[in-house]
Amino acid sequence: MSPTLAVGDVILSEIKVIERLSFTQDTEDLVNELTEIHGDLVFHQSGGCCDGSAPMCFPRDEFKVGSRDIYLGEIKGQPFFIAHDQYAYWEHTKLIIDVVPGRGGMFSLEGPTGKRFLTRSKVFSDDEYTEIKNNPPLNASEVSGIEGLKTTS
Repeated sequence: MSPTLAVGDVILSEIKVIERLSFTQDTEDLVNELTEIHGDLVFHQSGGCCDGSAPMCFPRDEFKVGSRDIYLGEIKGQPFFIAHDQYAYWEHTKLIIDVVPGRGGMFSLEGPTGKRFLTRSKVFSDDEYTEIKNNPPLNASEVSGIEGLKTTS
């Protein structure tokens, strides 16, 4: 059943919730492992230089998210952001965060584990994309309630 917007006993509209982010069981397992070692985390999908466009994982208290970066959701309670300009390229897709064998990004916490995070994607249907466009995501500066999150503004 979809969430609804209601005033008293009157239902005003049905709200569709389209996930912009999901993750695999392997991702959940690695996030649990990294959280035990490093505490609260933050993920950032950048457009890259050094580590390309891999999702990066950082200790939450050591990384500042750009105020215009886009909040896509959470992985096991750990927030996931994407650079504003990268979102323009990826907005038509749901990001699926997976884990594969290999060396992670040189700045990302999973580097020493012999595993790395990998972004896969699924193109939204026309209906899903319309819903996404009608319900834009929050910028990092608009997000509240995430303990220890730092932004550039």
